[in-house]
Amino acid sequence: MIQSQFLEDYVTGASRETMGRTITETDIVLHAGQTGDFYPHHMDAEWCKTQDFKQRIAHGTLIFSVAVGMTAGVINPEAFSYGYDRLRFIKPVFIGDTIRVRVTIKEKREHKKPGFGVVSELVEAFNQHKETVLACEHLLLVRKKS
Repeated sequence: MIQSQFLEDYVTGASRETMGRTITETDIVLHAGQTGDFYPHHMDAEWCKTQDFKQRIAHGTLIFSVAVGMTAGVINPEAFSYGYDRLRFIKPVFIGDTIRVRVTIKEKREHKKPGFGVVSELVEAFNQHKETVLACEHLLLVRKKS
């Protein structure tokens, strides 16, 4: 869906939530292959049994990638991603966990580039137990109406 939204159209405190997505063993194996991150925490089920979590955990970067993708349902031709700040992997995500994502408009501010501002979105991913597993701020460079 394409929806033009200028800086002035963003409302601080407004939020949206995604549907859920279950993380699978295939997700973990593909991510390991794409990134080269074959650490035993993700790949060695027997070794993981000897560790605190007792099972394999999803890569933090996998959960970040999936969460960002889950929020990308609307295309705004007046904005583009300016980056991510304060990325935290708060709790582990296991094979079979289902995550959903909430995005909340945190603030709007001016940008040094004339005709643009920055929108900061709080991105929070939750597991099926409503526990926060990931949080970060997504920065958007957004065109002004004027």
